[in-house]
Parts: sequence; C-alpha cells; structure tokens
Amino acid sequence: MTFKEQILQGIPSTLPAKKALKTDVNRAPKRKNILSTDEKRLAIKNALRYFISEWHGELATEFLEELNEYGRIYMYRFMPEYEMKARAISDYPAKSQQAAAIMLMIQNNLDPEVAQHPEELITYGGNGAVFQNWAQYLLTMKYLATMSDKQTLHIYSGHPMGLFPSDKEAPRVVVTNGMMIPNYSQPDDWEKFNALGVTQYGQMTAGSYMYIGPQGIVHGTTITVMNAFRKKLGAHVSPAGKIFLTAGLGGMSGAQPKAGNIAGCITVCAEVNSNAAHKRHEQGWVDEIIEDLETLVKRVSHAKTNSEVVSIAFVGNIVDVWEKFYKDEILIELGSDQTSLHNPWSGGYYPVGLSFEESNSLIRNNPEEFKKHVQESLRRHAAIVNKHVERGTYFFDYGNAFLLESSRAGADVMHENGIDFRYPSYVQDILGPMCFDYGFGPFRWVCTSGESEDLRKSDQLALKVMREVKTQSPPEIQQQMQDNICWIEEAEKNNLVVGSQARILYADAEGRAKIAEAFNQAIKSGDISAPIVLGRDHHDVSGTDSPYRETSNIYDGSKFTADMAIQNVIGDSFRGATWVSIHNGGGVGWGEVMNGGFGMLLDGSQEADRRLKNMLFFDVNNGISRRSWARNNEALFAIKREMARTPELKVTLPNLVDETILDALT
Repeated sequence: MTFKEQILQGIPSTLPAKKALKTDVNRAPKRKNILSTDEKRLAIKNALRYFISEWHGELATEFLEELNEYGRIYMYRFMPEYEMKARAISDYPAKSQQAAAIMLMIQNNLDPEVAQHPEELITYGGNGAVFQNWAQYLLTMKYLATMSDKQTLHIYSGHPMGLFPSDKEAPRVVVTNGMMIPNYSQPDDWEKFNALGVTQYGQMTAGSYMYIGPQGIVHGTTITVMNAFRKKLGAHVSPAGKIFLTAGLGGMSGAQPKAGNIAGCITVCAEVNSNAAHKRHEQGWVDEIIEDLETLVKRVSHAKTNSEVVSIAFVGNIVDVWEKFYKDEILIELGSDQTSLHNPWSGGYYPVGLSFEESNSLIRNNPEEFKKHVQESLRRHAAIVNKHVERGTYFFDYGNAFLLESSRAGADVMHENGIDFRYPSYVQDILGPMCFDYGFGPFRWVCTSGESEDLRKSDQLALKVMREVKTQSPPEIQQQMQDNICWIEEAEKNNLVVGSQARILYADAEGRAKIAEAFNQAIKSGDISAPIVLGRDHHDVSGTDSPYRETSNIYDGSKFTADMAIQNVIGDSFRGATWVSIHNGGGVGWGEVMNGGFGMLLDGSQEADRRLKNMLFFDVNNGISRRSWARNNEALFAIKREMARTPELKVTLPNLVDETILDALT
C-alpha cells in the first residue's frame, strides 16, 4: 500500500502481525505498576474498544503483556510501516489543506529525529505524549484525511472523539490533554489514569503538535543565558571562558549546549543517559563528550584559561560535577538545571549514587525506594549549589520544578521568609520583566513545502520586518529587538533545523502580525511555494498559567489562577486559529500548570490575512493585560502603548497604591 492508502485505511482491516521491538530505539522508562487487578482488566477493556471483537482474544493477552512490562498499553503491533517524518503538505491525502497541515505537524512531532521516545509516541520531557497509543494515531490521521473545512475534530487526551459539523471559521481541531477534576491532579493520578488509557500528559507543544525539535528551546535558552550573563558580568563583558553548568540532554533540554555556544560561553551539561548524550553529539548540538570527572576538570580549566566558547556533554550525574568543581575550586559563573523534575519519580531526574540502569530498575520494581534516593539526591544537589553561590555563582531555577521538588524533599532552598525560594526562577529575573511583560515570546513557523529555500526566504522576510519595526521601537525594547535580529541573522549558520523546516524568534504582537502578513503575501505571490504554519511555544506571554515558571513574576496573588490560559485558547478559537489546545501539566508538572496553544495555516488568502491580524493581536495582548493588572511596570508600559495605537482596545488598568498608606496599617 502507498503512504496515502495507509493513512486513509486508519486501523487496518486485517490484523497486523505482532512486531519484534527494535533494540536501538530510545525507549520510554517503564512506568509504575500502579493498577489493581480490576483496574488492569478495565485498562485492557478500554484498549480493546478500538478493535473489532474477532481480534479481542489475541490482543487482550498482548495488551496485558505490555501493561505488565511497560506500565502502559502502547499497541506496538499497530505502528505504521512507513517512515515517520514531516512530508510536504501536498503529499498528504486530504480534502482540507488545514487538516493536511495538522497531519504534517503530528508526524513531525513523532519523527525519531525529533521525538525523545518515538515508539511510545512521546515527544519530549519523558512523558510529553502526542497520543496514548498507536490506534489513536491511526484514527486521527484518517479523520484528518477525510474531513472537510466544515467539520471540527475534537481530541480528548489523544483520543479522537470524532468529527462534528462546524464551519470554515471554526478551528479544524480542538485538543484537550489531562483535563482533570482538580482533586485528581496529583502525580499518581496521572500514572493511574494514563495507564487506564483515559488521559495523557501533553506537555506543552507535544500534545498540541507544535514541537519543532530542540530549536524551539535553543532560542529561549540563548536569550536567557545571554541576559543571565549580562546580570552576572555586566552588559559589556564577554561570557567567553565563563561557565554555564546545567544538566539534561534529553528532549528539549538537549538545546542547552547549542544555546551556550550561541551565547558565547563554556557550557557543561551533565546527562546520565549515554544514548541521549551521544545522540546530541551526533546531531551537532554539543561539541565534545567526556565520561570521567578528572578529564572534565582539565578540559574546563583549559577552556577558562583560553577564554574558549565550547559545549561539553558529561556522561554522568550533575551532582558529582557540582561537588568536583567545588573541591577543585573551579568558579561557575552561571548554574541551573533542566532535568525533567516535573516527572521526578519516573525517570525525569536520576539520583546521584545510582547508575542509569539501577535507577530504571528501581523505578519499575521499587518506586518508593527510588523516591527516597531522588529526595536524598536533591538535598545533596541543593546543598552543593548553595556552596557555589557563596563563592559567586548566579543560580536560577529553569522552570523544571527543581526548587519545588527540592523544597518538598526538605532541601535548604527556601527564602528566610519561609514562603519564597532563595533563588529566582528565570522568568522572575529574566524572561518575565525583559520579554513577557513587553509582549515578546516564542513565535514560530513551519514551511509546509519541506523546502529549505522557503525557510531561507521566510528568514529574510522576518529579518526585514524586524529591522523596520526596530527603527520605530521605543528604548525599552531595543535590546529585545536587536537580540532577535542577531538570532535570525545567525539561524541558518547555526544549523538548527531538525525535522520540519521550522524557525522561531521572540517577537511582540506588532512583530508577529507584520511577519505573518509578509509570509502570507509571499505565499500569495508564489515567492514562497507552499503554505506556512504559524504557532508558538505555550511558554509565552499569554498561553500559560504556571506559578513556578511563566507567571512566577505575578505578585498580586493570582499566580495560582488559570483564567489567562483558558481565556487565551477560547479567544484564539473564534478569532481564526486553525487548531487550539489546552493542557494540564506542561514543563513543571501535572497539576502545577495550565497551558494553551494554537496553530494557524497561512495559505496566501485574504481570509488568512484577516484571521492572523485578529488572532495574533489577542493572543499576545490578553497576557499583557493580565500582567499589567498585576501591576508589572513593563506590562503597564506595553498595554498603554498598545491602547494608544489601537483605539478599539480598552483594558482595565490598576490604580497604584502608595505603600506608606499600607505601612501605616500594620
């Protein structure tokens, strides 16, 4: 069968043979054996409803084996035979071009070059899933291939509930992931209900089909590291020869060494999974690999002496590196961590003192013992970080729940007030006041032709627009504009594309709309050969309510509310988004964040031009408005500027209180 025929058949009419699993695939950690006997029975019953009754006897036995072995039913037998990758949009069987674009993005999220655990349908973060199982993938692709522009596909945590009549103005797909009743949003709830096959962890851009490989976070990490060094060293001191020490090379965190190279420092990134470290090295995301501490110390000392710019992957535990550098008096200028501590008990964080293999065995066979090791490691980890900070290290939490989980483990990470953490999150110190409050966030696009020439043309258009916008920009955002101009100028040279022909930059509402307009006109004229998909990371101005990351610089008490993310997705859906998504989970943990995203197809039409102006404007200014109501000075500046330019925009502004009035009351 051809690729198109396989897509159109959905679940095959003949039962495929059982597959022998590959041994060279980076496989997801085996999950907890958390279900009771009755619950396992229910999980199998749930899985079998995708298939005709004649297959149930054979599949029931197989699904029980998967559940016992892996803690999940992935339905490996139904993995497609064709190569999983983003094809040109014209290669997809589809009645709706918008639906074809979504098919392209789904396959890009599952491309083995992009995805962390592709055969388990996990894109990044250890648990960020596109679907729960392969039956869901097959059905979804068939629905997308056969739907019209007057239908909407509704997807419940990976399950395609079905096509419903709508109209051309409606989104083609509405995605929800992990929407739980609040009292059922603890980590073990995810383990249980995901094992039952009724919910999933969509992360941020995995379950919304908008992940573009590590490039997405390379840019955000570059902006963060550049500004962190400016805070540490001063605006005009080069970071060459200065150390950025961190951890994590799987999934999105694999972007850190590349970002360090672009920022111009020495990056040392520890990774316990040798396969992940070598994969990043082979892909060119990290310059060197070192596997013993003494060699690492010598190499880093030489790099500091010679003011090098180099990225080094250390295969081992990050705690050992912190402790060794302290003992050998190696100054660490910047320190952070980007292991998946939103998922601490299932392979997101590997404790010091245990090998990778020993940890994986404990995760499966003795999860309570593994949890003890993780918490002991976090206490030790935090303690050595504190010692380095006393020597002058600038440490920041990178939104991976490091400080949150360390505090829960009893580590010394709390501020003397007993409420706040002793170290800021990178949003509190850097991205919040410098970017999000002004409306700057991770705008991204994908060239659906799959042609590098189209990406090159789009880069040049974006660069032209940003240079023009910069000439009219106020002093408050000149640095942001210049950083992103430099980013786009260097993007192709930095070899950032993995999977689809995609790009990202940080832009505000004005920049996003003008770049999108330029793209739409270029598609209309034929200068760009095929439509472009617009999107963004959920890690943005408006998309995410997350008290320990995206909204950690909200100080009016509302950082634990989730109105902004919900309003964002609803508002985008009727202003022209091609698809919208809302997730519980994201990068800081199940029950700790609500995040929403969108995708929009630009096809060169007048309708696309109208939609992009309405939707992109709201998508950004919704968040600036919330941030200005929280009394953030930069957001107040930004929303007042926007209201002066846009008479139709009327935003409620706060009346600021003289603190002496409150002081007199207490």
